[in-house]
Amino acid sequence: MSTEKDSAPSLGALPPRFPSGPHHRGPSLFAVAVVHAALFVGSLALGTALAGGEHIPSPLGPASLSKAYFSQHSSAVAVSACMQFGAAIPIGIYTATVTSRLRFLGVQVAGASIALFGGVMASAMLAASALFLSTLSHPSVAENEGVAHALHWLAFGFGGPGYVVCYGLLVAGVAVTGGLHRFLPRWLMWWGIALAVIAELSTLSLVIPSFAYLLPIARFPGFGWLVVTALRMPKTRTRASAPNVAAVQGV
Repeated sequence: MSTEKDSAPSLGALPPRFPSGPHHRGPSLFAVAVVHAALFVGSLALGTALAGGEHIPSPLGPASLSKAYFSQHSSAVAVSACMQFGAAIPIGIYTATVTSRLRFLGVQVAGASIALFGGVMASAMLAASALFLSTLSHPSVAENEGVAHALHWLAFGFGGPGYVVCYGLLVAGVAVTGGLHRFLPRWLMWWGIALAVIAELSTLSLVIPSFAYLLPIARFPGFGWLVVTALRMPKTRTRASAPNVAAVQGV
C-alpha cells in the first residue's frame, strides 16, 4: 500500500537533472592546436637561427652533408629536437579530445576510431623523429658519417611521411565524420579531405623522392585546419542534433 512517506524523496537523494545542453569536458582544442603548431614551427625557426641561418639538409643529399651539419650545429639540433618532441604531445591530446567530443555528440561510427588511430600514430611518429634528431645532436654520433646519414634518414622517415600520412588519417576521420553529421561546415570538411588525400599521396616519397614536396603542403596548412576545426566543433550536445546523428549513423 502506497503512503505519503514512501513517495517522498529521501533527504540524502538528489533530484534527477535533465540538462537541455550538456557541455563536453576536456582540454581546449584551440589551445592545444596552437601549442602544437607553435612548437613545431618554433623548432624549425629556432633551430635554423641557432645554426646561423642554415637549415637541416635533406637526407637525399650526400652523407657528407649530414655529417657536416650535425657535427657543426649540435646545440641547434638539440634545441630543435626538444621542441619537436614537445610538439608531439599536444597532437596526441588534440586527438584524444576531438574523438572524445565526437563520441559525446553521439557519433558511433568507424571514422572517429580511424581519427584516434591516426592521431596517436602521428604523435608517436613525431616523437620518434625528435628522438633520432636528439641522438644526432651528440658529436660522437654525428662524427660517424654512415651512422649520421642513417639516423638522418630515420628522422626524416618518421617525421616526414610517417607523421604526415598518419596525420592525414586523423584529419580524414574528423573531417568526414564531423561534416556528414553536420558538426562541421561543408567547406571545412572538403578542406580536410583535400589535406588527407595529399597526406596519403606523400607515402610515395618513400620510393619517388620528388613526391616529398607534398609533405609541407599537407603539414603546414594542416595546422590551420586543426585550429579552425577546434573553433567550429560544437561542445554542447543538443536535442536538435539528434536527428542529424541518427540519419547518418551508418557512415
